[in-house]
Amino acid sequence: MSLEAGLLEILACPACHAPLDDRTAEETPELVCTAADCGLAYPVRDDIPVLLVDEARRPA
Repeated sequence: MSLEAGLLEILACPACHAPLDDRTAEETPELVCTAADCGLAYPVRDDIPVLLVDEARRPA
């Protein structure tokens, strides 16, 4: 399952406002910030993006 293209166009990283990369088709669905210095990964639960910095996974 992937998010609608129109939705991805308007969503941005809450921390740095960079675009998000759709990785909802993977085993652990998430939206990943495309900024090199940020890179936070936001979970998608029940087809709903959780765009809270406190819920985001830090890059490895």
